[in-house]
Amino acid sequence: MRQIVWLCCCVLLLSVVSPAYATNAVFPERPQITERNLEENEKMVVIVTAKGTVNDAVAEVMAALPSSKVRKTFNRLYNGFSLELEKGDLDVLKNVQSVERVDQVAQYEANLDGSVPFIGGDHVRGMFSRDGERLTGKGVKVAVIDTGIDYRHPDLQANYKGGYDVVDYDHDPMETQSTQGVPTLHGTHVAGIIAANGQVKGVAPEADIYAYRALGPGGQGTTEQVIEAIEKAVADGVDVLNLSLGNTVNGPDWPTSVALDKAVEEGVVAVTSNGNSGPKMWTVGSPGTSTKAISVGASAPPIKTPYATVFGDDTELTLFPMGGTMPWALKRDFPLVNGGLGTEEDLDELEVEGSVLLVKRGLIPFTEKAHNAKKAGAKAMIIYNNLPGAFVGVVEGGVKLPVVSVTKEDGEYLLDKLEEAHKELTIRTIYREEEDFIAPFSSRGPVTQTWEVKPDLVAPGVSIDSTVPRGYLALNGTSMSAPHVAGAAALVKQAHPDWSPEQIKAALMNSAKKLTSPEGERYLPHEQGAGRLQVDDAIELKTLVYPGAVTFGKWTKEDPREKREVTFTIENHDDLPRTYHITPPFEAPDGLQWDVPFATTLKPGEKREVKLQLDMLPSVLAEGIHHGDILIEGGRETITVPYVFFIEEPNYPRLMAFNFGQGDTADTYRYELYLPGGAEEFGIVLYDPDTFEFVTFLDSKEDIGRGMVEGTLTDVDLEDGVYKALIYAVNDGQEDTIEAWITIGEELPPKSQGLE
Repeated sequence: MRQIVWLCCCVLLLSVVSPAYATNAVFPERPQITERNLEENEKMVVIVTAKGTVNDAVAEVMAALPSSKVRKTFNRLYNGFSLELEKGDLDVLKNVQSVERVDQVAQYEANLDGSVPFIGGDHVRGMFSRDGERLTGKGVKVAVIDTGIDYRHPDLQANYKGGYDVVDYDHDPMETQSTQGVPTLHGTHVAGIIAANGQVKGVAPEADIYAYRALGPGGQGTTEQVIEAIEKAVADGVDVLNLSLGNTVNGPDWPTSVALDKAVEEGVVAVTSNGNSGPKMWTVGSPGTSTKAISVGASAPPIKTPYATVFGDDTELTLFPMGGTMPWALKRDFPLVNGGLGTEEDLDELEVEGSVLLVKRGLIPFTEKAHNAKKAGAKAMIIYNNLPGAFVGVVEGGVKLPVVSVTKEDGEYLLDKLEEAHKELTIRTIYREEEDFIAPFSSRGPVTQTWEVKPDLVAPGVSIDSTVPRGYLALNGTSMSAPHVAGAAALVKQAHPDWSPEQIKAALMNSAKKLTSPEGERYLPHEQGAGRLQVDDAIELKTLVYPGAVTFGKWTKEDPREKREVTFTIENHDDLPRTYHITPPFEAPDGLQWDVPFATTLKPGEKREVKLQLDMLPSVLAEGIHHGDILIEGGRETITVPYVFFIEEPNYPRLMAFNFGQGDTADTYRYELYLPGGAEEFGIVLYDPDTFEFVTFLDSKEDIGRGMVEGTLTDVDLEDGVYKALIYAVNDGQEDTIEAWITIGEELPPKSQGLE
């Protein structure tokens, strides 16, 4: 039997993480750092990057660690292999001469009718390829790396051409069925957005769909499964990859991000979701951190957005629809009832009939909350987040009840209003026609270490109707945004079959529409990238400029005056010569000067590299992120290229992606987290969940390098129960913390997770 790495199969008890209590949290005196006792024979799986050839590295590792086991080798897109070994052998592995780096495997989650015309899809139907065929994606191969697809769906069966299941190792990439575990529908929904051709019409309705099932029951998978799926898809000769999946690791060198970079180098367009952890900066996760892939954030197509209000207050709370539920269409006022966590026990003590139920996310899945509310007679239900910001959720299997989500802040506002009312509080819904706003859940950039702009662009990802097994469903998420771009890439590929992935990415970014917030302010580059997808304009572009966004990196105020240079490639695809001018924001503040070429004249079909320099005196500039637009003028279209740079160390989170769960043996526990820039010190502090009094330190370390950090805890001398954990990391003068609920002893039911 194939061993599954613990990260993907054990029930993790932290279930959600959030920013810490406050920046002024007071710690007890920290203990002296000591060596921890490890279980030397504990099994683990890692991704090994080879310095030279993979075969040489495997041979040297097996000679050094004969008891280890090579699981998979990656020779095409990632120069390495996955290895099962004993925990006590990890240091030996890291010191093998042919090993460049070692990474823990990470867990990945699968986190039209209105949207396709909105991005120019209807206009494309009237365009033709060089061969005189309508642009429908015909002949373009698109790989959906996801939970599999229901290839028997009437809207997909004609387009489905094959694939592979790297979870069960067969050629049947069907969605997980209920007899196999928690059923899935995510990949079918994604495939429909790309190329449905029936009752629903996708962006590229005649593209060939290849399915690669990398995520199994419940939409869970690991790094090695995702990399293997990418390698198989590229080996099968696909033209476009779509990965509507991700983790919360904001690192450019994470193995899946590297694999996508390599796929692009082999001539494949790679499209990935940016993540659903917004709206704060630095929330983009791998593989959305890939430099060469197209990372996609979520915007809204034309929708009727419901807002909740309470009597006597003008505050309007945005209600986000949850997939698998009835539309929110309440026409009158209804009483609001606090339903706690939405468990049967919570609701048994309440008068729920005919009310709108307000419940908190956590403890039990969304599906169970929804069915409990329906059974209790609720008219509708609002689920508020248990960490700051919005979230994306779905009720698996569906429920005939309107269910929406709100932010943690909005949920607590409603709780305060209920407490102030002392008795019945009514809630009213108002509706507004809206479009082209960035979804609050959409992850923002930039990328740590490289400081690159992400997402590259945004596309519709709110209330997107598409195919699911045995029907249709509206879902939210950047998972829905990415396939809009993958379908658009297929159309551009059909129109321009000789264009490289870099040119196709440039066309999609150069033609994107710049979006402004409801307050009338332009969204920042790390929020919208180059803008919102407009596929018809991308196909008709006569000028290409790449890269479509640039970064000038990071300076400190102590740095001397310095010039940094970026190189643009400008291509003239018009039928007449064009003279181009690069126009940076010359109204730059003191401390900045731009050095640009005077003019660049290109003949039809000609391209040229041009250089632009930024001359900076960092000491006179304000700390933080600086951004703006560089214009390339002279063609039929003016191309806008966003840029960013930083003064002083950016305020990215010093730690992220914390997980905690039981170990492989009794009375042991494991944790892992990612340190984007390393840490001078990090620790896990436990508090009493009721009084918040300090209990103990679970672990602490000093001088840790950047990357994934994991630890095993033995001899945990604590009473069984749930504890409040505060995890902290200090680096470059900044201390960040995240909160978590962790369980010692018997585990609680797993919490429901959102899709990308």
